[in-house]
Amino acid sequence: MPAAMKNTWARLAGYVQGFSAAQRTIAVIGIAALVLGGIALASWLGKASYAPLFTGLAAADASSITDQLQTDGVPYQLTDGGATILVPQDKVYSERLKAASNNLPSSNEGGYSLLDEMGVTSSEFQQDVTYKRAIEGELAKTISSMDGVKAATVQLAIPEKTVFVSEEKDPTASVFVSTENGAQLTTDQVQSIVHLTSAAVEGMQPTDVSVVDQKGQTLSAVGTGATGSGADQAADYDATTRKKIQDLLDTTLGPGNASVVVSATMNQESGTRTSESFAQPKSGPVALNESSSTEEYGAGSGAGAGATGVLGPDNIAVPNGTDANGDDGYTNESATKNNAVDKTTETTQIPAGGVERQTISVALNSRAVSVQNANLQSINDLVSAAAGADNARGDQVRVAMMDFDDTAAKDAAKALEEQQQAEQQQAMWSVIRTAGIVVAVLAAAIVLAIVLARRGRRQSREAVDVGELDAFAGETFELPLGVDDELTTLPAVDPQTVALPTLPHDDAPTEVLTTDEISAERRRQEISALAERDPKRTAELLRGLLDDRAPV
Repeated sequence: MPAAMKNTWARLAGYVQGFSAAQRTIAVIGIAALVLGGIALASWLGKASYAPLFTGLAAADASSITDQLQTDGVPYQLTDGGATILVPQDKVYSERLKAASNNLPSSNEGGYSLLDEMGVTSSEFQQDVTYKRAIEGELAKTISSMDGVKAATVQLAIPEKTVFVSEEKDPTASVFVSTENGAQLTTDQVQSIVHLTSAAVEGMQPTDVSVVDQKGQTLSAVGTGATGSGADQAADYDATTRKKIQDLLDTTLGPGNASVVVSATMNQESGTRTSESFAQPKSGPVALNESSSTEEYGAGSGAGAGATGVLGPDNIAVPNGTDANGDDGYTNESATKNNAVDKTTETTQIPAGGVERQTISVALNSRAVSVQNANLQSINDLVSAAAGADNARGDQVRVAMMDFDDTAAKDAAKALEEQQQAEQQQAMWSVIRTAGIVVAVLAAAIVLAIVLARRGRRQSREAVDVGELDAFAGETFELPLGVDDELTTLPAVDPQTVALPTLPHDDAPTEVLTTDEISAERRRQEISALAERDPKRTAELLRGLLDDRAPV
């Protein structure tokens, strides 16, 4: 190992060994967080990006495609209940081409593509059935592309053509839709399915389409259209009418001062009504065609002419008063005139869902000042007009004033206030907790920075050898001898010989020390005591003394 690297490693090891227990814990946690974060980042960056290979697949097609992917060794993921297959993004186009070469997905080959497989020897029955299957497939694919529809199946019932118009029947269709999880088709979507299907088949009316979902609910019935059941119609009508009346009363009397209940009876029968009316032209009759005829018969004269008259009881001619010559004759005139008459024929389709009868009940809060000053008859008229009440069909409107029970409203207001206070306290404690965490993190960071800075300055200084102080013998130094910042001055002593007592020992000569040696020994003892009490300040003082003596 190179010397520079060895020195760097030694300094790093020494730096780490100087950590306290808390610093080592923080360092270990930081290193662990960095390692785990790096591993997670590398795993995320190395994870393959998946893209849809096919969507809206049937179960059979999904099984065939997954078998192909397993054979090719391509990883895949199934979503949307197995109807969508995801593969790595760089494998999408190659696997899609392989699936197309194997005629997958096969269910997408329906529709008008069935007509491409028909031969010239197909019978008329095969042609009719194939054409019907083609229309059914195209309609199913179109309906499946709508939002909320996962799959759709269409069955058409097209009657055979006949020359007897009176016996000809309209075609009908049944549509089965499977919605996505949690999705519910709206009335507009059902209407779109009905009109889309009816418009695709010649002679089919919107009332000839039945729509059913996977839950068995009839969304559109033959003969009634996409109107739902009678209970649903009545509920929708009641809710719509009640909202209109409630909005009107809330605006007039104030919120919470009126309660409205609407109950309607719907007619579930449908039919056709035809009426004819005739009117006389204002300018008089106008002849479309006119004809007349005249007949004349005259009596003959002379011998050949016989007597004319009326036969009597005995078959004897009674003379009619004419002369013998018979000059009178017979004349008959007739005329026929066909006048134009205005004729109007109306044919009306009566759908199911009409209102047979409705009752409206309105309760007013008698404690409200706005209600006390209101006119009940005016409110009754307003409610009747807003609901479209018809007295001829038996509609009834009842308006009454009574005391409202506001206990539930007070409890609800109290509960709402308590909930708001609880939310405010929770928000306050959340802010305090967040602020505490931030302050603690900042304080820990500041303390760690201070500790690291001090340790860095301490290790950057050189060690001081107390033995080097022998060179300062004979001089006076002011050394702090206590942690209370009190200074003790070591006075200089005149150089003379001082005898120090020694331990008693046989034949041991008495050791005599000079004043300089005594002063040096004394300084060493003082410095040793000071170093034991305050090593940091002692080291700083000694470094300063060395720096001051350096130029000498």
